[in-house]
Amino acid sequence: MLPPSWTPPPTPAFTPTPDPLTPARDITHRHFHAGDQVVVLKGVAGGELWGDAMRVVASSWHTPTDEDGWRLRDATGGQQSYLTAHPRYMVHLKRRCPDCLIYLRAMEDYLLPKYASRNELIDCGWYTTTALGQLVHVNDARDGR
Repeated sequence: MLPPSWTPPPTPAFTPTPDPLTPARDITHRHFHAGDQVVVLKGVAGGELWGDAMRVVASSWHTPTDEDGWRLRDATGGQQSYLTAHPRYMVHLKRRCPDCLIYLRAMEDYLLPKYASRNELIDCGWYTTTALGQLVHVNDARDGR
């Protein structure tokens, strides 16, 4: 039996929604090309997937994963107009390639039922931007990077 003064540890204010698909996605660096319009899926809004739309600028090293990545430009600017991302984070926005469509459908099948009753914008908390301007998925984050 627990002592009367025992209390459970505090629950974090925000726990990211698990993302079983992106970390296992096998996308090579050659899948995207400079000039491609892409979206980095971040959550659900009004019954649809939402994310940040960007344009692929150039190949780049993605330090958090120690793999080839892409330099992306956010046309809307904001605090950071350019960042580096791993290819598996991105989905073609204009081009209808089979791999991106399969991934997009799997994300819809996984996420939309979870939030069907909610209308607000839901950020699943999968990504953060490092001080070096690199987009990092929570499953790729490493200590000290």
